Amino acid sequence: MPDLATFLTFYTAVLALQLAPGPDMILLLSRGVGQGRRTAVLTAIGMTLLAALVQLPLLALGVTSLIQASPLAFELLRWAGALYLVWLGAKLLVGSFRRQELHLSKAPRPVPDRVALRQGMINNLTNPKAMVFMLAFLPQFVDPANGWPVTAQLLFLGAVQKISGFFVLVGVAIGAGTIGNWLARRPGLVAWQERAAGAIMVGLGLRLALSGDAPSVRR
Repeated sequence: MPDLATFLTFYTAVLALQLAPGPDMILLLSRGVGQGRRTAVLTAIGMTLLAALVQLPLLALGVTSLIQASPLAFELLRWAGALYLVWLGAKLLVGSFRRQELHLSKAPRPVPDRVALRQGMINNLTNPKAMVFMLAFLPQFVDPANGWPVTAQLLFLGAVQKISGFFVLVGVAIGAGTIGNWLARRPGLVAWQERAAGAIMVGLGLRLALSGDAPSVRR
């Protein structure tokens, strides 16, 4: 395990990155405002705890190092994340206009629990920023000479990052869900919120697809 000073430096950077806006945060805010706290919290669980079940073993087995060494693998991951973001954003945009056309005066259609978990997980797994974080950032805090195996150190740091992300995103989910309860009684505002979130997600996806270099590390 890193010494206390190194760990505090690591966690300060992790917290700053997790609080910065990114694809995960945009989807979470949209779910909280549109579908409420429960759906937003489940989406956050998918983004953190479920995604960790895939990412941490990959980190331990060194598969992420292979992706780092392979430009083609990173490009495929980048395009998958971009297309998924555009798809989610387009779905929000289309749904908001349909709601206006049908003059619905009720809250948006609920998202099933398993769908919220799956979308959160896929959104994080196909976000190259999350992978870049593990590839480029975590190894900087690993010390092969401190007596801990490198794999154990990577797993520890990765687990801290994911658990911290869980609490940060759940807090955001609860806050957004509280706002969503108020907006649920105002369907016109909900429709415009969905359009704004959808447009932002499409823009993020297009930016990710058109950027030729590795994106900056951000959740």
